[in-house]
Amino acid sequence: MVSRPGCAVSHTRWPGDRLVSNDVIPQQSQAKKAPVMAVIAAEGRVLHRVLGAMNRTACDGQNRQACGTVHTAQTKTSWGGRCQTLYALVNGEDVFASAEQYDLTGVLDGRPVRVCGIGRVLSRPSQSGRDHAHVLVERLFDEGARQGAEIGLLFSNTGNGDHLVGDFRTLRFTNVTLRVAESPRHGAPMTMVRGGEERDLAAIVAMGRVRAKPFRFHFDRDVDFIRYAITTKRLLAGVGPPEVRQLQFFIAEEGITAAAYVVLSVVGNVWTLEECGDRDPSGARVGALLQALIAREPGMARPIIRAWLPSGFLPPQITITSATPSTQTVRMRMLDRRATTPALSSDDVLFWRDDLL
Repeated sequence: MVSRPGCAVSHTRWPGDRLVSNDVIPQQSQAKKAPVMAVIAAEGRVLHRVLGAMNRTACDGQNRQACGTVHTAQTKTSWGGRCQTLYALVNGEDVFASAEQYDLTGVLDGRPVRVCGIGRVLSRPSQSGRDHAHVLVERLFDEGARQGAEIGLLFSNTGNGDHLVGDFRTLRFTNVTLRVAESPRHGAPMTMVRGGEERDLAAIVAMGRVRAKPFRFHFDRDVDFIRYAITTKRLLAGVGPPEVRQLQFFIAEEGITAAAYVVLSVVGNVWTLEECGDRDPSGARVGALLQALIAREPGMARPIIRAWLPSGFLPPQITITSATPSTQTVRMRMLDRRATTPALSSDDVLFWRDDLL
C-alpha cells in the first residue's frame, strides 16, 4: 500500500472505550508489527459500538438510538439495501476503525463508471502508531477494485487532510448565500405548488440527467438514489427534537407533471438547499418556487438561504450575496494504479449536498 502524509484530526469518545478519530484521512503507517485484523460488515455488538461512535459525526449530534434508527431505515431503502454497507476493522470483538462503503454509478467524460465511495470514517489511535483508518480504507478500495469499481471517492465533512498528496485529487465546493427577489416578474408561470411525492421521482431523474450532461463527472442519480437521499434528510429531521429541524420537498407542477422541485433542510430561519431541478434551463421555475415559498409567510423575516449551485446555474430571481469555501470535500483516485486520476475543476463536476454521503 502507498504511504501518505499524516493529518490533524478531531476526536470523540468511543462508548466505554478509548478515543476515536473523527473524519480521518489515510495517514502514513509505521512498520511495527500489528495484530491480525479482519474487515467485516458491522453487525450485533460491533454494530452497536460503531453506531455509538458515529452519533456525533454522522447523525448531526443525535444520540446513539437516533443514529441507529437512521442507519436501520437507510438500509431498508431499495438503494441503501443494495449499495450501502457499514464495515469495521476488528481483531475479534475489538474494533479499531469503521467506515461506510457505497456502491455508486458515475459518469466520467460521458462514460458510465462504477464508483466505490467511502465515508463516515472513524478510527481510534494506536499505541503502535499503526493507522487503522488507512488500513480499512485501502482494503475497501482494493475490494471495490476487485468487484469492478474504477474510481474511489473518499467523502469528508471537516476538510481534514486537504494537504493529502499522492494519487488523490481533491474536489472542492463553494457555499453560497442566496437572495431571492421579491418581484415575481422573472418567474415562469406555475399552475400548482405542492408537496413532492413518490410519483414525482421519475420526472426529477429526467431533469437531473439533462442538467448533469455537460459536466465531466457526476453521479447517475436514479429513482432509488434520490429516494434514499431525501429519506436520509427526512430521517435526520425526524429523530431530532420536534420543530428544531424540518425537511421540505416541494414541486412546481405544470399539467400533471413536475416541472421543477426543491429539497430544503430548515433550521430556524436558515434554509439549506439540498438539491433542486428545473425543466427550464434558466432555472426560472426554481426561482419562482422559492419566491412562492417565501411569500407563504409575508410577516416573517426573510430566510437565510444557503446552497451549492452547479456551475452555470443561477435562476434569474436569485443573486449570490456571499461565497465561501466549503469544509466538505471529496477526494478522488483511480483504483487501477496504472490509470491517471483526471484533473477536474469545480466547474467539471456536479455534486448536490445530497450527494455527499
